[in-house]
Amino acid sequence: MSANDVTFRPATRADARVIAELFQISSEGVADYVWSKIDDPEYADLDLVERGEKRYSREDVDFSYQNCDVAEIDGEPVGMLHAYVMGDDVGNAPDDMDPVLRPYAELEEPKSLYISGLALFDEYRGSGVGTRLLDFAYKRARAEGMKKISLICFEENEGACRLYQREGFKERARRTVVPHPLIRHGGDAILMVRED
Repeated sequence: MSANDVTFRPATRADARVIAELFQISSEGVADYVWSKIDDPEYADLDLVERGEKRYSREDVDFSYQNCDVAEIDGEPVGMLHAYVMGDDVGNAPDDMDPVLRPYAELEEPKSLYISGLALFDEYRGSGVGTRLLDFAYKRARAEGMKKISLICFEENEGACRLYQREGFKERARRTVVPHPLIRHGGDAILMVRED
């Protein structure tokens, strides 16, 4: 298997489960935190991945399968890209916002294609598929008329930060991660932006 064997396609609602599993990997626990806080009777008896699946099954919202692309090898999902366009008025967290989530809301880049999730299943890491997913994101940004691509990386995830730096992303801002047992990193969350 090589990165050249990978193909990309828009996600469908049937992909919501695999998207949730991959988003759980990419978010380093932030998605688990968000999903654990959903206060809706429809979610009450669901485990965390089932909650994510239900959220990604929705339409016409940022966190929808409609904003995802799936990477496949031989017809099997191996990774995903979740990205959506940030508007003009972002980066300002409301006063009553959940303090654990506040740093991420403050690290939003206006007028950018925001990569909120890019993940591969473990066995495909280091194969070049992640770089191909980033290349796909650049093409998607151009197609949507975006000159900037943004993402958030945990400073403790040094490998990911190095990859993004090699790919031309520059640090724009950082915020201290609010500790929580579900979130796997401390230190700072870093907003990284690539301008084409």
